[in-house]
Amino acid sequence: MLPREPLATAQIPGGETLTLISHGRDFIIMLGREELMGTRMQFSEEQLARLTIEQLEASAPRVLIGGYGMGFTYRAALERLPAGGRVVVAEIVPEILDWARGPLAPLTGDALDDPRGAVAIRDVADLIEMAGSGERFDAILLDVDNGPDGIVRGANDRLYTRTGLAKARDALAPGGILAVWSAAPDPAFTRRLKSAGFAVEAREVRARPNNKGPRHTIWFARKPH
Repeated sequence: MLPREPLATAQIPGGETLTLISHGRDFIIMLGREELMGTRMQFSEEQLARLTIEQLEASAPRVLIGGYGMGFTYRAALERLPAGGRVVVAEIVPEILDWARGPLAPLTGDALDDPRGAVAIRDVADLIEMAGSGERFDAILLDVDNGPDGIVRGANDRLYTRTGLAKARDALAPGGILAVWSAAPDPAFTRRLKSAGFAVEAREVRARPNNKGPRHTIWFARKPH
């Protein structure tokens, strides 16, 4: 059996410790003792970006991503981004970017130098609130927890409350999409999205592209025109 080798750790503000681990040719980010993400099961996080962008109505969309992680969603968004589009990813743990340019550099490629994208060391909730009173986004993609609750840090709970969802709706342009990744279904969250004024589709996506691995859930919540 291949050993798991810890490479680096980072503290989440107001949360637990993240640990970057190598496992043979794969990498894993652990949250305490829980596997948060890994290179063996990245397909659903890529689909979060791909499936959202293909539904957007804007010709040059502005996209906000909550959580860089290993960059799966960010790179997929850049790959599918129409001409003139722009992607901003909010990440609260600066060390994540050090990992991306360090041990994970072969995975990262030149994504962090792509002029169409930018990384903000900010809480995504702050960027959502700022957009509510300024230039709006065509899509907001959230993958900051393992689902619609603040498992990574308690402060993330505010993203999934009725108030938080109303702020996300206000930060979207008419017809824009809030997409939320989850490791499991959550019917109560579906109802909460609908009560916040979104038209909602919950879609099941496999963790691996060969239709294997765990089944994950992505909510696509569209703001009315």
